[in-house]
Amino acid sequence: MSNPGEETPDPETAPCRPRQARPAPESRDGDVPSLRPPQLPARLLSARPARSSTQLSARAASRPAGFRRHTFHGKASPPPLLSVAELLETAQEISKMTIAHEIVLNRDFKVQEVNLSPNSLESRVKETLHKAFWDALKEQLSASPPEYTHVIQLLQEIKESILLLLLPRQSRLRSQIEEALDMELIRQEAEHGALDIPNLAMYILDTMAMLCAPIRDEEVQRLQGVTDPVQLLREIFRVLDLMKMDMANFTIQSLRPHLQDHAIHYEQKKFQELLAKLPNSLDHTTEWLSKAAAEVSASSSSHPEDHGSPTALSLGAVSRSSATPNPMSVLNQGYMNLLHWEPGTEKYPETLLMDQARLQEIQLQVNQLTIIAAVLLVSSSVCGSTLFSSPVFVDRLKRVTKALLEGLPCTRFQEALLDISNHVHREVSEALLQLDYPAFTSEKSSSLKGQIRSIAEKDNAVRSIIEQRIHSFLSLHLSSTAQNSHNLPKGLAPVQEELLEVGHRFSSVIHHNRQVYGPYYLAILKEVLLPGAEAEAGIGSF
Repeated sequence: MSNPGEETPDPETAPCRPRQARPAPESRDGDVPSLRPPQLPARLLSARPARSSTQLSARAASRPAGFRRHTFHGKASPPPLLSVAELLETAQEISKMTIAHEIVLNRDFKVQEVNLSPNSLESRVKETLHKAFWDALKEQLSASPPEYTHVIQLLQEIKESILLLLLPRQSRLRSQIEEALDMELIRQEAEHGALDIPNLAMYILDTMAMLCAPIRDEEVQRLQGVTDPVQLLREIFRVLDLMKMDMANFTIQSLRPHLQDHAIHYEQKKFQELLAKLPNSLDHTTEWLSKAAAEVSASSSSHPEDHGSPTALSLGAVSRSSATPNPMSVLNQGYMNLLHWEPGTEKYPETLLMDQARLQEIQLQVNQLTIIAAVLLVSSSVCGSTLFSSPVFVDRLKRVTKALLEGLPCTRFQEALLDISNHVHREVSEALLQLDYPAFTSEKSSSLKGQIRSIAEKDNAVRSIIEQRIHSFLSLHLSSTAQNSHNLPKGLAPVQEELLEVGHRFSSVIHHNRQVYGPYYLAILKEVLLPGAEAEAGIGSF
């Protein structure tokens, strides 16, 4: 396989060893699924008694731990039992939807070679089985007369692998391969003791050299010097696996624009099919949105002047009742709650499971940026503008702090801040010495270290302020209509580049999720916020 834009030999005119001709099989195009928007289950629109915002807050606050709502079933009912075949089919469909979702959202997604740990059980079992197989093949070829049964099977698999690497337009090359690797003729040659394995291997290597990506040229050329037939066949399979991986990644890259155009309808269709099989598949999503609704309702009760503010109005349609929370505000509050998610305490919403790892990584980055910005703000207040007027000095402190936090979970921030305080103090002392300024007194040094170490406490004032400002900035990225401001709140300028990158990743995930699952969120919020007829009038769409 060649890279786009590179000059490659014409595969249609490439020479090959002629053998008995055989008709090429007809190619079949894959079926294209119907990409229709999903139909919501009728139970999602069932009416419930009207509830005020105060009642909503009280109900959510009074729920015991582990309480599960069966919002759309009328009566609580156990999930339907699926057969093993249905479970396998469902798992396969979820896998397909996950891969398509990953291709669309992760531009770096690609198939990679699996490298097992040499000491792992799986690696040892694999090595033992492979060695036994290839040793058995060597004994068969060393026998008198040689036994070619397994060799013929391997040649059949090699032929099939090579044909999978061909593009639809390479029909002539396909016919040539079918002719050169005619399995019926190979069996007849084996029966009469006339099978020429080295000649067949040379043709296979020439074909692989023609089809492989430039990165595999060296691998294929190295096989030319392998003389042992068993080792050669083993290496051919290894390189063919790499070539198939290259082809898969080329196909992913080629299909990504097409998938991006149809991803929304495809994921809606697949999730609707899943919901038909597993009606309880929105229970955790309902709990997540109910909690967000209670928080927005409580906030609106505390600050009634904010409920009708221009900001609230810009985020979505507001119902006619002033006591009813804004549905878009509720959804955005739910999204922001994901940045505070504590694993193990609550179940992740089903509609966000495919993005859970991505969002948890963003959450960790937000926590790290909070610590970095807080450390720099504390250091600046203690040291003054003499040192912090130098961008080079500030950048050096940022890099030191970031390096000491890299890869650490939040539970180890206290330990990291001990090292950070010592490193910051050392950097400050060296900078003061270079500028011929007096060194810090022991009291000021203790103050600097103590304030940095106190950032580990979650109720630390500086940390809380920085966290609030970062979350406020990220919340601007949730609206599809509002402009993502590059004007950062005060104190965040040193982490501006990293924060903008995190904001972009966060908004990409959230906007895609809202487009796919917006109809389901809307149906749930109609149930949670408004009763029947009023819901139709008060909530339109996201």
